[in-house]
Amino acid sequence: MAIHTDSEGLDARSVKIPTFDGESPGFQAMPSRGGPFPVVLVVQEIFGINEHIQDVCRRFAKLGYLAVAPDLFWRQGDVSKMTDHRQIIEKVVSKVPDAQVMSDLDSAADFACGGRGDAVRLGLTGFCWGGRIAWLYAAHRTSLKAAVAWYGRLAGDVDELHPAQPVDVAPRLCCPVLGLYGALDQSIPIEQVERARAAVAAAHKNAEIVVYPEAGHAFHADYRPTYNDAAARDGWTRMREWFRQYGVA
Repeated sequence: MAIHTDSEGLDARSVKIPTFDGESPGFQAMPSRGGPFPVVLVVQEIFGINEHIQDVCRRFAKLGYLAVAPDLFWRQGDVSKMTDHRQIIEKVVSKVPDAQVMSDLDSAADFACGGRGDAVRLGLTGFCWGGRIAWLYAAHRTSLKAAVAWYGRLAGDVDELHPAQPVDVAPRLCCPVLGLYGALDQSIPIEQVERARAAVAAAHKNAEIVVYPEAGHAFHADYRPTYNDAAARDGWTRMREWFRQYGVA
């Protein structure tokens, strides 16, 4: 059963985020009073800014964060009206350039920090497709304090729109990265996880990778049958501590 976090005591709403070529739709949640708040960028799965991602933002807001989730697919298509995984990937997600995503996340960070967010305390977390993006953004934005990647792809083919994978950017990481993966995840083989571990170790970067033996892919997605309560709760606790340890909280 999907978890629902209420908006009591929060300012939680849809927003428009200025970017280099227009306004990106997004969702933002923060305490209704006070600030400046630590900022967390929440990066979507392939399903866009759905109710689950909005709920994650509200969960962060209940903890005293300003959480913002920009729609990173808005130029390529509206995945909210699509249900077939393959169609979503082929028609929309595969056409989204990494450079565009990095720019849009910069815009979202600037948007949040230009409001009631604290620019000094900036973190990012991403799920599935967003898990891969978490690693890339950690190698992109020098002011990012910490990143947490939930079961995103770590290695694989590259192309013009996606010129690097997380294992490739390990030497360029600008902040500590926590990676959370499931041993039963058929889309991210353990070999990829071990390659990532070796890459960050060889680059002498601060990264920790946790593998849950009984979890598969999307184990945090409580609205999907892949949800694993024990792994999801432990990962959330580790994420909170990671942000506290490295100056986001």
